[in-house]
Amino acid sequence: NTEVINLYSFLIARMHPHICKKKHTSLQGERRNMSHSSDGPSCPLSKSFRVDQDVTRSRRDNRGCFVNPWSTWKFPSNLTLLRFCLLDKDNSNIPTCKEVLDRELPVLEPYFIQDPQEVGQTAMGLRVTWLGHASVLVEMDDLVVLTDPVFSQRASPVQFAGPKRFRGPPCSVDQLPRVDAVLISHSHYDHLDVNSVMALNMRFGKKLRWFVPLGLLDWMRSCGCENAVELDWWEKDCVPGRNDVAFFFTPSQHWCGRTLLDKNRVLWGSWTVLGPHNRFFFAGDTGYCTAFQEIGRCFGPFDLAAVPIGAYLPRYALKSQHVDPEEAVRIHIDIQAKHSLGIHWGTFTLACEYYLDPPVKLKEAMQQLGQDEDKFFVLKHGESRLLNPS
Repeated sequence: NTEVINLYSFLIARMHPHICKKKHTSLQGERRNMSHSSDGPSCPLSKSFRVDQDVTRSRRDNRGCFVNPWSTWKFPSNLTLLRFCLLDKDNSNIPTCKEVLDRELPVLEPYFIQDPQEVGQTAMGLRVTWLGHASVLVEMDDLVVLTDPVFSQRASPVQFAGPKRFRGPPCSVDQLPRVDAVLISHSHYDHLDVNSVMALNMRFGKKLRWFVPLGLLDWMRSCGCENAVELDWWEKDCVPGRNDVAFFFTPSQHWCGRTLLDKNRVLWGSWTVLGPHNRFFFAGDTGYCTAFQEIGRCFGPFDLAAVPIGAYLPRYALKSQHVDPEEAVRIHIDIQAKHSLGIHWGTFTLACEYYLDPPVKLKEAMQQLGQDEDKFFVLKHGESRLLNPS
């Protein structure tokens, strides 16, 4: 049936997910010519943030593929994937009626479409706008940062098949305000969309700085993105001309791939952005692991974190790679976030939980773990929130 076909097409893209068509080759010589380093000469601000010597570093196996170094990682077996794909009941229950969806999960016009002059006017504060799934627009320290931009209708290598949005993007690439930097967490189709990348590059060109995981630089250049830098875990770089804001690539527990041939040839991770007035953490896509305690110890507290709360059932298949709401709260605690935004829900049907459950379960988890419910919030698609305005 259609549900099985859609789920299977997603698993093909997700579990055997288009990047490097050639085997891994060393980029060390080329990367040495870039401005990033783990010592921080190009980012004076970050000298006050020291990376502990005992933090978890990225690792590869004997084939040159990246691996998860934590005991909490276990990739689903083929039998598990078949059970997930063919036997598990989909309890997402997405309404077929647009009026119901508009009422339960409205899509708002972002404020910047009518008031573009307000973009970046946050003084010493920070403004966040949710654009759906893991796409977040953050304004902090006079920079505008966009995470995992996906504006296409499908999270798929093609736009005629694969997981389709049940809530559209609240704006187009052409309606975005100025964007100074884009953060890419990993290469899966619901986080790295070629049409969105090319549209952003066509609009902003060399003015837009792309921060991407190790191994993704060649792919970015194939899309025409010249102002891109790839980083390993715990390395950092800056937007040219803005050395007061440091962008660290930090760990997460996940995996990468876009074809049957490139699994884990590209690294995955989270992003830590440290400015003179604000600190922002973007978790990307992850299972729970001890890396978040390391990130909190090195860089916390954070003024804002964007943490996934959806696509978590069934746990036997997804626990290693997707946190559930309770584990999202544990990340919130581990990294010492003052506020967190729940992302990675309400946009694509990627798992089996009821489509409105993630915020409900998040609230319950905050209560159970003794946390202030208002400190870990969700937004409507297109909605913004201003933090620390004074």
